[in-house]
Amino acid sequence: MRSALLTLLCFTSAALAANLNLVKEYSGSGFFDEWDYYGHWDDLTNGNVIFVNKTDSTSLTYVTPSGQAIVAIDNTTFVPANNPRNAVSISSQDYFEIGTVFVIDVARLPWGCSVWPAIWTRGNGDWPATGEIDIIEGVNRMTFNQMALHTSPGCSAATGTDQTGSPSANTDCSPLSGCTVKENKPNSFGDDFNNNGGGVWAMQFDVSGIFIWFWQRSEIPSSITGASSTTGLDISAWGPPSAAWPSGPSCNISEHVSAQQLVIDITLCGDWAGLNTTYAQTCDNSTYNACYLTNVQYQGTYTDDAYFAINYIRAFAASNATVVPESMINGTSSASGASGASSTGTPPVTISSGASSASSGLSGSPTGGAGSPTQTGGALGSTYVPAILAGVAGVLVITGLSF
Repeated sequence: MRSALLTLLCFTSAALAANLNLVKEYSGSGFFDEWDYYGHWDDLTNGNVIFVNKTDSTSLTYVTPSGQAIVAIDNTTFVPANNPRNAVSISSQDYFEIGTVFVIDVARLPWGCSVWPAIWTRGNGDWPATGEIDIIEGVNRMTFNQMALHTSPGCSAATGTDQTGSPSANTDCSPLSGCTVKENKPNSFGDDFNNNGGGVWAMQFDVSGIFIWFWQRSEIPSSITGASSTTGLDISAWGPPSAAWPSGPSCNISEHVSAQQLVIDITLCGDWAGLNTTYAQTCDNSTYNACYLTNVQYQGTYTDDAYFAINYIRAFAASNATVVPESMINGTSSASGASGASSTGTPPVTISSGASSASSGLSGSPTGGAGSPTQTGGALGSTYVPAILAGVAGVLVITGLSF
């Protein structure tokens, strides 16, 4: 029975993989038009930053003449002792239903001691009830990306899945660290990523599960570089993902991860990067509060490398998948300091709730934040199948170049 199902899914995937249509793109001069700015101190991960509103973000979020979107930490202000530094956390004004493929092209990743960048998604509501998917995340001078799934109790990562990354021993996705997977491909984070021209991530948010791929710049498949509003996106030849959380008896993705919004942020220190044991692993200083005292207060030169340069973010989906404006979920935009253009006027759908959290890739146990999902889980089997079931499958892709 299982082999018959896998055969059916493979057939369905081959038939529909080329039918993923471009439903949303963030790029060029209008990149920041449809994002909300958090406008609050970092109460998500207790970082030593203030997430500014849009009005105060002109030097921290902007588009270069070449069209790259910059998201940065302040590196020019003198910060008195025991004060935070300005930073940015933005969330998309649209939510994307199951059946979405996000493609993100990042020119450069933030990096350095104290720095904690992430590109992730979350559902609407209390964390982690509607799910969080960490696509790009790392701290300090880590050299590898760490991916994670966060849910409420009832979701466990399947064992023996076909993925190229290394999953953590913990399979319960509900603790603060979630179910993490370490990227094993080279040049996935930090200086190596930036010096090798960046790369591409793709995340498939599907009824069959959640799957993340990574390619360094020289290995990006033509199905991504050639994808457009006219050609669509074909994922059938991508092969095994770096991280896989297939839906099944131990975790029903559809029940535990609701429609997701994109989040881009950078914080400093906090519950993961600032943990003394974690900080000492790559920054060679285990003294109390070394992360803040060395990198955050006074001059900002230690955060010179703390910025994203993003070429684009694209969302692809099956023809009848829905992009849901935030106002149709909350009644109105709810983010502090919200500003920007209104989102697309697509039909409303029923949405559950969700929030965000931190994952742990080096030793340390970060506390939860604001935006994570709930799952009850399982596995489809030991072999990855890029199933694109009509109306329910999708993928998210992310790419980057060095700046």
